[in-house]
Amino acid sequence: MMTLNLVPFVSVDKMMQLVLQLGIERVLIDLAAEIEADFRRWPLFDKTPRIASHSDVGVIELMPTSDGVTYGFKYVNGHPANMRQGLQTVTAFGLLADVATGYPVLLSEMTILTALRTAATSAMAAKHLAPANATTMALIGNGAQAEFQALAFKAICGLTEVRLYDIDPAATAKCVKNLAGSGLRVIPCTTPEEAILGAQVITTVTADKTNATILTDNMLGAGVHINGVGGDCPGKTELHRDILMRSKIFVEYPPQTRIEGEIQQLAPDHPVTELWQVITGATPGRTSADQVTLFDSVGFAIEDFSALRYILAQSQATGLFDSLDMIADPDDPRDLYGMLLRAAG
Repeated sequence: MMTLNLVPFVSVDKMMQLVLQLGIERVLIDLAAEIEADFRRWPLFDKTPRIASHSDVGVIELMPTSDGVTYGFKYVNGHPANMRQGLQTVTAFGLLADVATGYPVLLSEMTILTALRTAATSAMAAKHLAPANATTMALIGNGAQAEFQALAFKAICGLTEVRLYDIDPAATAKCVKNLAGSGLRVIPCTTPEEAILGAQVITTVTADKTNATILTDNMLGAGVHINGVGGDCPGKTELHRDILMRSKIFVEYPPQTRIEGEIQQLAPDHPVTELWQVITGATPGRTSADQVTLFDSVGFAIEDFSALRYILAQSQATGLFDSLDMIADPDDPRDLYGMLLRAAG
C-alpha cells in the first residue's frame, strides 16, 4: 500500500482565517518577536543576497536561508505596472524544509504574510531606533502595505497618530477607510510636507520602480526616524542622497542593501550599522535626541524564515491548513517507476 507524504499548506483563505482569528495586531506583535529572536542569532544563518531576475517591467526573486535545522525560501515578484491591470504589484509564496531529510514541512501563501512581516520588521527596527516617546508617523505611499505599517507601529511602538499622503488621493481615501476604528488618529494630507509636519517617524512605502525623490533633506527636521521601505531593488530609491549623508544608517544585510537599498546611491564603503548588532547590544542605535536615523529596509530572507516558522506553529495549533500530496513516497525508495506502474493498475 502506497503511503502519502502530506505537506501542510496554508492557502490564502486559511491565512486570512488565521490572522483574523488571532487578531491582526497580535500577529504583528508575535511576528516582530519572532523576527527579533532570529536577529539575535543572526550569525547562525546562511546568508545570501536575494537571487533576482530583472526585466523591463519588474523583478522575480528567490530569498533563501537556513539555520542548519530548517531551510526556507520565498518566491516573490515586484511588478509596479500590475496595478493598472487590476493585479497585485507584489505576490509571494514560501516553503520550509527539514534540513536532515530535505523534505518540505510547509508550503504557504506569502502575499499577505509578506505585508505582515514587512510591517512587523519596520516597527521592530523603530522600537530600537526611533525617538523616545514618539507618537506620530507620516506614511507616504498609501498602497497595499500602508495599513499594515500603521497598525504595526501602533501595536509595537505605541504610536497614536498617522498622517497619510499618496500621489493618488484614492489610495489615501482607501487607507483612511480601512483604518477607521483602529484606535489611530488618521489624518489625510495633500502634500508630503503636510504629512511629515510634527511626525517623529516617517515611513516611505511607494511602489514605482524608479529613482524617485519622495523626501528631500530640507523637508526633515532634527531627530526624526525614517523607515525607508519602498526602495528595494536596483534603480529604485525614494530618498534624496543628502538625507543619507545626514543620517545614521541601519541595514539588514549590507551585501544586499548596497545593491537594492537607498544606499545604492552612496560609495560602497559608506559606513552602515547592521540592525542585528543593535538588537544584541553589540553596537549602539540612536545616540542623541537630534540624530536622524534611517532604517534602509529592503527585506531579507531571515525575516521570511521567521514568519514561515511562526505560521507553521500557528497553523498546526489552530488546524487552519490543508494537506498536499506533494512528495512521492514509494514503498521501496528505489522503486519510483514501480510506484508509477502500480498507480495505473
